Amino acid sequence: MKTAIITTDTYLHHDTGQGHPENADRISIVIENFKKKKFIWKKPKKFDSKYLKITHNSNYVNEVEKSFPKKGLFFLDGDTIISPGSKDASSDAVGSIITAIDGVKKKEFNNAFCAVRPPGHHAEKNKAMGFCIYNNIAVGAHYLIEKYKLKKIAIIDFDVHHGNGTQDIFYNNEKVLYISTHQYPYYPGSGSNNEKGKHNNVLNIPLPAGTNSEEYLNAYEHVLKKLIEFKPEFVLFSAGFDAHKDDPLAQLQLKSKDFYDLTKRTLKIVKSSCKGNVVSILEGGYDLNALKESSEMHVNALLEDNN
Repeated sequence: MKTAIITTDTYLHHDTGQGHPENADRISIVIENFKKKKFIWKKPKKFDSKYLKITHNSNYVNEVEKSFPKKGLFFLDGDTIISPGSKDASSDAVGSIITAIDGVKKKEFNNAFCAVRPPGHHAEKNKAMGFCIYNNIAVGAHYLIEKYKLKKIAIIDFDVHHGNGTQDIFYNNEKVLYISTHQYPYYPGSGSNNEKGKHNNVLNIPLPAGTNSEEYLNAYEHVLKKLIEFKPEFVLFSAGFDAHKDDPLAQLQLKSKDFYDLTKRTLKIVKSSCKGNVVSILEGGYDLNALKESSEMHVNALLEDNN
């Protein structure tokens, strides 16, 4: 079996305005780079909106639906901007992870990477923020619980910013382990190591600005140890590549190859418990060349896991 790439061109029509770091060039460069390798390519399918409303407050979902403008731009918060094309893009971002999960569970492919925008991990139950409208990965985890009756899902978030939204949604849910490595103190302000979840189901690994590859990978051992304890049935990656040394929005000092190493180590650790059930979804990453290289490294590790 192979690795699937789940993507669609609606992401190109999510207009965030001139000069915004979260723009369509991010998806274009990732997709063009992936065309040189052998993947299964799939588009996101439509999904039952009940999964969105399990993750987010119904009133919030309804308000967002009403907010998509007929023309021009609309600010959901200071830096989360939507346009007419954002409606389909945000829906397809959620549809991508559901399509990926179904494909893995039905053994159409071994694992998948969802090349999407807008990202999702800052979106809380009733709040858009940090470029995020819906929490794509959280909907995916709820889908695994509701449709496939799974009881142990691990979300590993290596975006440089703490996934406050994902933590908020699953803080009291013993079926989901949320693990985050991130720069701290930094945006969005959450993610201290004393935030542990109601069932000890949250592991935050805050890292100071300037953390280099060796220091990061040493700290990542705590991620692996927690995964060994938890024994997940399914692993979801919140794959942000803005911990790269060239990223303009943060100050961690990772190299592109580090994303291969951390992915490879994770897949090795979880292989016995989750039997290759892995889906990854794009979050941040704002230097285009670093994003291109780092996402390729991450997906190379997924490809090798098919062997």
